[in-house]
Amino acid sequence: MDKKLRVSVRTLVEFVLRQGDLQMGFMSGSRMVEGIYAHQYLQKERGTDYQPEVTLRTMVHQDGFSLEIHGRADGMFRNESGIVIEEIKSTSLDLDLIDESYNHLHWAQAQCYAYIVAKQEELAQVQVQLTYIQLETHELKEFRKSFCREELEFFFRDLVDRYCAWANRLLSWTEQRNKSISRLEFPYPTYRKGQRELVVAVYKTIREGNKLYAQAPTGIGKTLGTIFPALKALLVGQEPPIFYLTAKTITRTVAERSLLMLQQQGLSLKRVTLTAKDKVCFCPERECTPENCSYAKGYYDRLGPALEDIFQSDIWNREQIENYAKSYSICPFEFSLELTNWADLVICDYNYVFDPRVFLKRFFLEGGDYTFLIDEAHNLVERAREMFSAELNKEEFLHLKNLVEDEEPVLGKRLQTVNKNFLKFKKQGLEVEKDAPTSLYSSLERVVNEAEKFFKKEENPPWKEKLTELYFNIQAFLRTAESYDEHYVTYYQCPEQDVRVKLFCVDPSKQLAQVLNKGRAAIFFSATLSPLEYFIQILGGEKKSYKLQLPSPFPPENLCLMLQKQISTKYTHRSLSLDSIVDAITQFVEGKTGNYLVYFPSYEYLERVQERLLQVHPEFKVLPQTTGMTEEDKEEFLQAFQEDPQESLVGLALLGGIFGEGIDLTGDRLSGAVIVGVGLPQIGAERDIIRAYFQERYGQGFEFAYMYPGMSKVLQACGRVIRTEQDRGAILLIDERFTRLSYKRLFPKEWNTIYTLQDNSRISSLLKAFWGSS
Repeated sequence: MDKKLRVSVRTLVEFVLRQGDLQMGFMSGSRMVEGIYAHQYLQKERGTDYQPEVTLRTMVHQDGFSLEIHGRADGMFRNESGIVIEEIKSTSLDLDLIDESYNHLHWAQAQCYAYIVAKQEELAQVQVQLTYIQLETHELKEFRKSFCREELEFFFRDLVDRYCAWANRLLSWTEQRNKSISRLEFPYPTYRKGQRELVVAVYKTIREGNKLYAQAPTGIGKTLGTIFPALKALLVGQEPPIFYLTAKTITRTVAERSLLMLQQQGLSLKRVTLTAKDKVCFCPERECTPENCSYAKGYYDRLGPALEDIFQSDIWNREQIENYAKSYSICPFEFSLELTNWADLVICDYNYVFDPRVFLKRFFLEGGDYTFLIDEAHNLVERAREMFSAELNKEEFLHLKNLVEDEEPVLGKRLQTVNKNFLKFKKQGLEVEKDAPTSLYSSLERVVNEAEKFFKKEENPPWKEKLTELYFNIQAFLRTAESYDEHYVTYYQCPEQDVRVKLFCVDPSKQLAQVLNKGRAAIFFSATLSPLEYFIQILGGEKKSYKLQLPSPFPPENLCLMLQKQISTKYTHRSLSLDSIVDAITQFVEGKTGNYLVYFPSYEYLERVQERLLQVHPEFKVLPQTTGMTEEDKEEFLQAFQEDPQESLVGLALLGGIFGEGIDLTGDRLSGAVIVGVGLPQIGAERDIIRAYFQERYGQGFEFAYMYPGMSKVLQACGRVIRTEQDRGAILLIDERFTRLSYKRLFPKEWNTIYTLQDNSRISSLLKAFWGSS
């Protein structure tokens, strides 16, 4: 029986025929949307006899395997000479700059489609028409060639022959991968409590193509509990790659460690970890053009050998990618994106799937049978709002206008028009509107058009970088405008002389659902998806979506939980609370020599408590989180939390910050945590907009805007204390609001025993009894 492999016409053509330089181009964002509209416009204009978007596929049997080649021709029609296959390409270029030989890949795709049609229809001849449509004017430039079936077959067979060596390699690899997965056993003798239930639920969800929202407490083994069944699902036809999505570097590292453990136990898996462009770029000070960057010059000429070489390795992390990229003098970031085409699993930030500015177009323009594993999914709510929103500032346009108007007067005039439109908004006194600022769009589009004309001249005035940055900001704004609906509001701010206009995605559920539909299944998991109904609603879930709430696997007697209800940490009461909080921290720390973390809702509050704490206890070893900490600073902070400390360490950190989740201080490295306040986000314009929006729709404005996000941060911080079955620790919650039923409903089910305190006097004795019982 033949082994089977699928490849798209586009991938086939690009893999075999791409050559030359890496061209970043300026055809993105709203231009992509315009391109789609231009295609649709032209297809409609062709008339009723025209067949748009014709799905084509053929099977090639070669060297013991079957290669299914599939694709979609833009159009097909008949004329007096027979069938014509049309390939449509939209462009912002002047059509006079495009001739028949403009891009050989365009002809190659069309010839592949023509061959498939000639074979299926048993035609002796097929015509191929390459049509370029100018985005601004909708003018057309058409080139037509007639091909006999024999020359199409020769061309197609040559492509397939040249691809087959790689295809054979992919097939051999897939066979090796699947055999290893079929033999793969769970890496531990037994499942943790609740972990098997998670594994079964994930596998079932993927098989059925559904969504699962799983609240799985710390210590249950969420990473393995989701990756293991997702790998097993590859054996029953699920399409690679699996996407493991994270919000932070630390969770990426946990996923890599879990996969390494499975690979050391016999798993064969090609996996790639994507790193942000600004972190891996070899020439950050230069433009991404062949003229300025040697790693872009001749990129495609060296890409093939680099792929061949790195394919001998299974782990494509940052270090590996940079080493191979340097060895072959190619762009490391683009190389990493290329590797996603051949990986079985991709570890990356949320934005590579969800952000319309940077998502992986090779996978998500059309979609596929992919699985999304979304780690620490509680973070996706705010990240999604950020990704699906966009804003522009008047001052950007005015400043750039002043720089360019002498050298580029037309561009200066276009920028000034936008500046005037912003001033109109200021005069109208607008604040928040449900309607989009459509009066702004046409003037922005004219700036884009004029900027693209300038970029084609390849000049390098000192203001080019500012123009490029503004160009992409406008593109993001116009792209966001395409999705503007009842889930958005527009809000205006006028600080000093500036005017800011923001398209704010208040409710990202629809946008997220649209992206998730580009895959097969999605698994959302976190220790803090409470309440589940809220997260299902706002993260694109449906009534049929599965939900799973698992209990903690750890003995409840290992945690001493106290609630100090007499201290108010509301903003207006913070000055009055300092002495009480310092006293509570003192009592907490004196219960046992150890390492402790105290979490605060703001840096200001943290600093004021730190100052008072050191006044009262100058002997205390206090380590505060500070603004703008680097990775090295963060590592140094965590290294201070040593096993078996001889003196107590009090770390001060921000709720929801870099030390509020995703850190593993096991055993004696962390003895307890104090949570100061209920974690409410800072009051501001956007929070008020969110509150008003969800109050109007569901009558839960405060909950959606403040309570649920705040408690998510609180519970994440609490989750730092007990990390393994052997861990013991204490938690002190400080705020009278924790005693309210609305907050208690969000407590984990395993929080059965909570000591509610009227003051600080019992803290030390309770802790001494707790630690003495170990």
